[in-house]
Amino acid sequence: MLLELRAENYAVIDHAIATFGPGLNLLTGETGAGKSILVDALALLMGQKASSDIVRHGAERAVVACVFDATPGAEQILEENGLDGQGSEVILRREVLATGKGRVFVNNQPATVGVLRQLAPELALVHAQSETGGDFDEAQQRGLLDRYAGLSIEPVAAAHRHWRAVQARLRSLEQEEQERLRALDLWSFQDREIRTVAPQEEEDTRLEAERRVLANSEKLIAAAVGAHELLYEGSASAEAALAGALKQVEELARYDERFREQVSQLVEARAAVGDVAATVRDYAESVQSSPDRLEEIEDRLAALDRLKRKYGATLAAVIAYGEEVAGKIAEIENRDEIVKGLRVELAAAERSYAEAAAALSTERSAAALKLGKLAEAQINDLAMRVRFEVSVVPRPDPQTDQTGWQAHGWDTITCRIATNAGEPLKPLEETASGGEMSRVLLALKVSVEEGANARGRRKTPVPRTLVFDEIDIGIGGRAAEAVGQKLKALSRTQQVLCVTHLPQIAAFADQHFLIEKREKQARTATSVRLLATGDRTEELARMISGAKVTETSRKHAEQMLASSR
Repeated sequence: MLLELRAENYAVIDHAIATFGPGLNLLTGETGAGKSILVDALALLMGQKASSDIVRHGAERAVVACVFDATPGAEQILEENGLDGQGSEVILRREVLATGKGRVFVNNQPATVGVLRQLAPELALVHAQSETGGDFDEAQQRGLLDRYAGLSIEPVAAAHRHWRAVQARLRSLEQEEQERLRALDLWSFQDREIRTVAPQEEEDTRLEAERRVLANSEKLIAAAVGAHELLYEGSASAEAALAGALKQVEELARYDERFREQVSQLVEARAAVGDVAATVRDYAESVQSSPDRLEEIEDRLAALDRLKRKYGATLAAVIAYGEEVAGKIAEIENRDEIVKGLRVELAAAERSYAEAAAALSTERSAAALKLGKLAEAQINDLAMRVRFEVSVVPRPDPQTDQTGWQAHGWDTITCRIATNAGEPLKPLEETASGGEMSRVLLALKVSVEEGANARGRRKTPVPRTLVFDEIDIGIGGRAAEAVGQKLKALSRTQQVLCVTHLPQIAAFADQHFLIEKREKQARTATSVRLLATGDRTEELARMISGAKVTETSRKHAEQMLASSR
């Protein structure tokens, strides 16, 4: 859901902030006040192409920003692009300089317009006057059909992943013979080199410790003997001094009990000195000076270092690489048998995918007929007379031509419309005008949600925010009220933002925003204001009667608000 939209120095907007809520958010105002400018600002944040013309005259840059609730899909897109999350929100900001250059930030981190375009299908579908942001492409149309029918593409996607994995492995094994033999020679050399040394984990650490002892054996023996002499052997040894001191303190303890504890401490100290003296004596006897063993260790460490320089920073990494190379050699040596098995596995994977994709295509075709009829009826409620269908066409010869095999199936989904009698059905984006496109999408989304609700599949739709501009061009009366009712119905499952000129539609708003243009310090500025109940009545009355609001128009506005509830 879109939580907030900000614009600074954008076209005629000096500084404007709009805080949106769930349900139906409607924007109204005088013609030329800048209602569509806000929709264009949001389209810019969805990745639409920017121009320096949008920078307010006299300003260095235009800044637009918005805050959306995060979705799992949006969080995954951020992670794939190396961007950190921002808790439960996604913050988008775009700056356009007067020079034409610009910058993009996502969660206050530098990003690209490409990231905005990736996020757009997850966050908002914007139908602006200028162009359709978040393109209503085949993926959008396929998603609507699948949602209407309650279809999951996961079985097809899983079969597709398995088929591609087996296919990739088989292609790897079927490389040219010369390349295969060249790789085998290299891997065989590496395998022999590692197996000849036969490294053990942590072996280098143990050998380093032993080398230090052997390299410094004379110093170690001298230090151990010297320590033993000072602790135990000499006439002035620590043990002898402690023995003398103990005798004197024992004499004190015979007459003064306060020294009994000190006697115990000296006994313990004398025992500790004796233990240390014995340890260093034994160590001195155990240390041996062995030039041959030292040379052997040096050679072994050098061999291990060579392996680490070539195959891994640690011996564990070297061992792992050796196991990997051995596996590759075994695979090449057993290539023919493995290839045979993979071809059988690939044929089975192709059958599994084809069965899953065909079943999905059949379900889509049945659902498309129902959705097309339902959407046509909904569209014709909105002052249009059209023929409409949802076309499901498998790509050419999907059973034999695998170029069209995709994770979402092999169907091409196209919404087709004829806006005039006698004309052939054509793709929606090629035929409908901006206002018609918005109304068709509204009717289609309402049809999808009604179908999903009827089947008990009320999972959260994506994108969660729909934005319509100029949806009411060329309509009025009952048709306008029908548009308002459909917007209201759609807003029960998705957040809807809509620019309207008609009071029949504005009366259905959950949040009603007034866009006003005023002159400030000899400059024109546009502001956005959320209307309270009384202000809504005045705005509807203005929309009914024009510049001069009458008591009759006020009563009519009150009746419209009451009826919309």
